[in-house]
Amino acid sequence: MKSGKLMSFALLGHPVGHSLSPAMHNAAFKALRLRAHYSLLDVPPGGIPCTLEQLRANNFGGVNVTIPHKEAAYRFLAVKHVLSDTAKLLHSVNTVVFRPDGALLGDNTDAPGFLDALKEAFRATPRGKRILLLGCGGAGRALAIVCAMQGAESILVADVNLAARRRLLLALRQAAPGLPVAGVSLARSRTAARNCDLIIHATPIGMHPGDPSLLPPEAFHSGQLVFDLIYNPSITPLLATAKAAGARTANGLGMLLHQGARSFHLWTGRKPPIPAMRAALERALKARRP
Repeated sequence: MKSGKLMSFALLGHPVGHSLSPAMHNAAFKALRLRAHYSLLDVPPGGIPCTLEQLRANNFGGVNVTIPHKEAAYRFLAVKHVLSDTAKLLHSVNTVVFRPDGALLGDNTDAPGFLDALKEAFRATPRGKRILLLGCGGAGRALAIVCAMQGAESILVADVNLAARRRLLLALRQAAPGLPVAGVSLARSRTAARNCDLIIHATPIGMHPGDPSLLPPEAFHSGQLVFDLIYNPSITPLLATAKAAGARTANGLGMLLHQGARSFHLWTGRKPPIPAMRAALERALKARRP
């Protein structure tokens, strides 16, 4: 990081008002006594190239990128700047580093952050596991591909959007030739889930009161691992159903924490103060609950 002036960091998304990232990153800056501040910037669709160029000229050290801009950031940086190997593999950027030489580095910490969270919650990795992914959007795509690259035994993907499902299957076959992959309907996933070791939920269903569990009790069994990317509420209908059936469960707060910690390290070169970041996330989340 540059010394002297206050360095700025931000999350670019649309919308972004719900994000807990400022609490996490500002707590980290405070813990390490760094002159830096993290804020939220709402960027309308199509505005990523112009916004990144403007921020580069305004003493920004870096940004995170969230829905719906991760692929747009990837496309812009692929032409104009530099991409990490992870970003190239996933075709998605969630972290941008503003280098002192003026270049921008696009990276993706979602996938490694998920692996960190999986290890922390379950002491497990995707290796050798039969995996069911519910939701083939940007986050689901990243996690499916990293599971494939980490040695999953097989991967099933389910989504109401058939085009998104087909695109993900193509990406998986390109990333891991020979890996058994298949698409299933949400209806069929209720039966298929029973034979899976790890279920990853990457849809927004469960965020709002009254949302159902996408899978019924008979989809789960003792010893199964169920990871829900949603962290508010902390226990979604899917997780409640899975836990009652004996499965081991984890929500998305750990992934949010660990992807953020990896972004922090890319920007600052400093070891992220994970306990301070976790405590800040938990306080911010508690403050939002009714």
